[in-house]
Amino acid sequence: MPASPSTARAINDRLALRLLQDEGPLTAGRLKQLTGLSRPTVADLVERLTAAGLIEVVGEAGEQRRGPNARLYGIVTGRAHLAALDVRTEGVAVLVSDLVGRVLAEASVPIGGDIGTGPAVEQAVTLVERALKESGAGRLHTLGIGAPGLIDPATGELRDSSGLPAWHRRLVAALQERLPEARVTVENETNLAALAEQREGAAVDRDTFVLLWLGHGTGAAVVLDGALRRGASGGTGEIGFLPVPGTTGLPSATDCEGGFHSLAGSAAVAALAREHGLGPAREPVPGEPAAAGLVRAAVARATDARATPPTAPPTALPAVAWTTPPAASSTPSPTGSPSASPPSWPSSTPDAWSSAGRSARPAARRSRPGWRTGCGGWRRSPPRCARVSWAAPRSCAGRC
Repeated sequence: MPASPSTARAINDRLALRLLQDEGPLTAGRLKQLTGLSRPTVADLVERLTAAGLIEVVGEAGEQRRGPNARLYGIVTGRAHLAALDVRTEGVAVLVSDLVGRVLAEASVPIGGDIGTGPAVEQAVTLVERALKESGAGRLHTLGIGAPGLIDPATGELRDSSGLPAWHRRLVAALQERLPEARVTVENETNLAALAEQREGAAVDRDTFVLLWLGHGTGAAVVLDGALRRGASGGTGEIGFLPVPGTTGLPSATDCEGGFHSLAGSAAVAALAREHGLGPAREPVPGEPAAAGLVRAAVARATDARATPPTAPPTALPAVAWTTPPAASSTPSPTGSPSASPPSWPSSTPDAWSSAGRSARPAARRSRPGWRTGCGGWRRSPPRCARVSWAAPRSCAGRC
């Protein structure tokens, strides 16, 4: 079914605004090339968006050519303002920007675990209001909140889960009450990271991928066919709740202890590092999970060990070692005459062993009854030699 004229205009307007947001100011001719629309359609589009106050002339292009310069159109950045609130167990951080992502103000505040729910919520809300005032924005259009934990797909709010402060669940309602004109939304932090990677990160050219999150806890985000999948209960990527062997119990609907989190979470990695004598990082990063510092310290230790040269060169080993060395000349040979010990070999490199063996073999076969050479070394008949781990030019290759 073909789209109605109003629907087609809305689609074209959204496409043009997205291009202006991603590419920056553009001329009408460039918009025509990028959208594939006709010149009259682009002219109507530009006129419509300008009248709505969404775009404006921000300059001119074509100073190097003859004729009139082309107008550059850009988004009216001050038309609306956005804010992002990063919620952590130990504090919050807020950032205010315009429509093209230019940061106008940012601030953060720590929130201790011993503070009550009411005071913690008040600190977070006051921080948002202060950043909004410093940015010079008259009002806030949208406030996006990223937080750990499960998001109820029916209500869009954080679900009750152990291990997270109680003030997390009260924060959304408090912000909506204090900022009634703003649209307040909350999303799981791992899902937001996946959307960021899809937009301008490692998954920019991928429609289907999984992002694995390793922080204080464990999680994942699933993107299929270009869309983020949350699941019927909002727990699609909550791999920390998966029951796995090796734990002391089973996870519940609100507690991931006993699941994969108990083996791969930050606390579990830190305990494993202590068991193996690994200390923390030399310069810990504030707010970073303890496991990240321990992994960094382990990598630095391994790098230092590889960079340190050995104190002495390794000792060269022969290609073949005796299991039962022949005795001295008093040992009788098969012919009844005393036998001689094998000739002394050079002890410098495997090449020396091989060349010495080759030069000694013809004479040995003529003058040493009961002895023969092979695989680069002397042996007594019947052969009883064992191969050692050394990649010599001539090895026994299973013939001994």
